[in-house]
Parts: sequence; C-alpha cells; structure tokens
Amino acid sequence: MRDRALILSVLIVASCGLGYELVTSALASYLLGDSILQFSSVIGCYLFAMGIGSWLSRYVEDEDVLDRFVDLEMLIGLVGGVSAAVLFVVFAWLSTPFRTALYVMVFAIGLMVGMEIPLVMRIFNQRRTAFRELVSRVLAFDYLGALIVSLVFPLLLAPRLGLLRTAFLFGMFNAGVALWTALAFRDDLTAPRRSLVRGGVVMALLVAGMGFSGRMTAWAERGIYGDEIVHAETTPFQRLIVTRWQDDLRLYINGNLQFSSRDEHRYHEALVHPGLQALPAARRVLVLGGGDGLAVREILKSPHVEHVTLVDLDPAMTGMFSTSAPLVALNHGSLKDRRVRVINEDAGRWLEDNRDSYDFIVVDFPDPSSFGIGRLYSVPMFRLIARHLAWNGYVVVQSTSPYYAPRSFWSVDATLKEAGLHTWPYHCDVPSFGDWGFVLAGHRDDYTPPAKLDVPTRYLTPATLRELFEFPKDRPPLAMPPNRLDEQTLVRYFDEDWRRVIR
Repeated sequence: MRDRALILSVLIVASCGLGYELVTSALASYLLGDSILQFSSVIGCYLFAMGIGSWLSRYVEDEDVLDRFVDLEMLIGLVGGVSAAVLFVVFAWLSTPFRTALYVMVFAIGLMVGMEIPLVMRIFNQRRTAFRELVSRVLAFDYLGALIVSLVFPLLLAPRLGLLRTAFLFGMFNAGVALWTALAFRDDLTAPRRSLVRGGVVMALLVAGMGFSGRMTAWAERGIYGDEIVHAETTPFQRLIVTRWQDDLRLYINGNLQFSSRDEHRYHEALVHPGLQALPAARRVLVLGGGDGLAVREILKSPHVEHVTLVDLDPAMTGMFSTSAPLVALNHGSLKDRRVRVINEDAGRWLEDNRDSYDFIVVDFPDPSSFGIGRLYSVPMFRLIARHLAWNGYVVVQSTSPYYAPRSFWSVDATLKEAGLHTWPYHCDVPSFGDWGFVLAGHRDDYTPPAKLDVPTRYLTPATLRELFEFPKDRPPLAMPPNRLDEQTLVRYFDEDWRRVIR
C-alpha cells in the first residue's frame, strides 16, 4: 500500500514539476513575446536548478528523508502554485524587472523539484527495494507523468483554466502528495500531526487562490492595459483581451495591440483598397488572418466581389467577432455576410490542401514577433500564396512599420520578390501604431494607384491613396535578405528594430 502511494507520488510530482515549467514558459511568452527564447531560457534555467537540487539532496540525513520529503512537497505546492499569480502581478504593477523575478522563481522551483526524485528513491531504498526495481519504477513513472502533463496542459488546462488556475491546481496536487504521504507514513514521521496541519493550511491557501484567480487576473491585466477589460480569454493559440475607454475599443493578442476602434479604419482602408480598387473585375477574395472581420468589412464594400474566404487559426477569435454586439457593430457583421466563408485552420496547411485561385489576397497576420509567426512571412509561404493568386491579381501583406522597424519592412518586401512576385511597398499613418507599412505584390509587373474610389471611405481619397506609395528622402529602401524558413532573419530584425524603439 505504501509502495503504491510512493509510486503515485512519483507520477504526480513529475507531472507537477513539468507543469510549473510549462506555466512559467507560457506566461513569459505571453508577456514578453518570442516564445522560442522564453521556453528555451526557462527550460535551461529550470534544468540547471534541478541539477543543483539533486546535488543538495545528499545533505538530507537518512533518518529525516521522509519528513523532508513531506515538507518539500508542501513548499513546492505553495511556491509553484502562486508562481503565475506572483509573476503576473510583478509584470503589471511592480517596478522589479520582470525577467529577474521570472528566473528567480524558475530557479527556486527547479531547485526544489530537483530534490524530489532523489528523496523518493532514498525512501524506496530504506524499504529494501531492489536497486534494479527501484530505478525502473521511479524513472518509468517519472517519464509517464511528464508525458501526461505535456499533453493535458496545451489541450485542456491552459485553454480551459488559464495559467493562474493551472498553477494553483498543480500546487494542490503537490500539497495532496504531502498530505497522503503524511497519512500513509504517519508512524515513521517525527511529527505527523504537525505535518497534516501544515499540509491542510497549504491546501486551503491554494484552494482559496484558485477561487480568486479570476479576480487576480483581471486586477493584474488592468495594470497592464490601463483601460476597462470587457473580454479576456485564453485559447489554445493565444491570449485575447478587449478593452474599452469611452468610445475606444482595443484588441490585444498576447499583450500586443492589434487595433484601436478610433483609427482602425485608416489601417484597414489602406490594407484593402489600394489593391482591390485596382481590380474592378475581382470576384473572389482570400483573407489570411484578419479574424476580427475588419478587412472583410472593407472588402464587402466593393459590389463586384462575390465571394470572400477568411482563413484564421483561432475559432475563439472569429467567434468573438461574430457574436459580441460591440465588435459585430465595428465590423458591420461582415463575418455573418452570406458572401463570406470562415475557415478556422492553419493558413499554411489550408493553402497546401486547397487548389482554388483568387483575384485578390489579403495577408493580415500578426507581426513576426516569434518564429511561429515568422514562418508565415517566409519564402515558402509566399510562394504558396502566389500559387493561389490569379495571374492578373494582387496580394497585399501587412508588413509592420517602415519607420520603427525598417529592416523588418524591407525584408518582407525582399521575401515577396524572392517568391517570384513584383512588389509595390507603401505606408500610411495610423495614430495608434505610427507610420505603418504594407507591400502590394503580383505576378504582373504593372500597378497604378486608382484615380478614383467607388466605395465609401473615411480616410482614403484618390490623392491620399497615391501619396501612400511615396517614401520620404530620409527613409530610402533598404537592401535586406529574404526571410528563409531555416534562418528566420525577419524575426531577429523585428526584435532588434523594436527593441531600439523601446529603449
């Protein structure tokens, strides 16, 4: 009975140990971007700390191993359980450098987790378990626990519970291990009653924390975004936040501003109409990204457009902009229009499986702030898009800021050229973002800005449309390499360009 309790403990502590690692890595990528860097640095720090913890376990005396294991589980449960909440508060409200707090927290948890398995193995050894059986049992259940949480975390826990509740849940599991170990081995503990009381207190604190985690998240996010949060949702793909201040609605994805309702018309008119108004015969339009339906709203103004296909990865995104009254009012119900087909799938995979051709393609992906998004701006992706573009059609790509991130902007232009397309870069002023850039491209080698607009606009006129394609003398084109899939230079340029702006 006791051996089974210990084996189950190994399974749970392994799951929780990896769980804290995943929670802190995901939280860091949400708040800081560049998920590969965050996961890599957190995992490296965590494993290093585990190694030190394993080495320190040698200093626990044999007669105290069981007591120290119970104490350790309580401490891991408490520290690991509150870790996400503490880091969220530090980022939102405190002046302490977030990265410092992040790595201190990761190191502390890793140090304690590294002591767990050596202590469990010593407990088994004291029970005269054969070494061969000891190693096979402990390591088998240790790896099994890691497998379970690696599958459950992205598919169930993170999207359903959120990061704060997930951390509290893992903490409760650690506290549970402490409690049932204290019960199963109460005759071998120095002070079993004291251990049970302390374990009960830790469990109560974690349960209370889980109950209040929704309020803590809302309070911390108010510190991050400043305005009233009217919608907050963690999906399997991203964190969606919608804020309101007076008549201004703003969408944030993973902490990055996507639009402000006060000036989004400038961005979306500039994104759509320079290309679409030059194609009076365009009937079929493809939108990649743009799950808010705002680009689709502008496309549907053109009476000659008969069919729009929108491909966006996240069903929560398109669902929110199809059902929320303020957001539907903003996109004029575009996602529910009979001419629009919404597909929730990875854009690259969908393009590979689909054979349709389109007269006009709008690429409205988020900025290439991570390697996962950067692949969507790569040469293979643009070649794939080009295969779906009609010979006389155009594709337009949102391309970040030519003023704040010039190397990134001109790298997108070079990537489209490398994919075999002719390009016409342009830009416009969007107060929420500053000077923002786009690249129009096509198989054809001719483009002339339309002399008139046959759709209602709030920002564009024929004169301002022509001015979009003019760059000032102090911002000349840069000769940049294309963004190849195996190098992802665009992501590095984007990070370095914007880091200079923040400084």
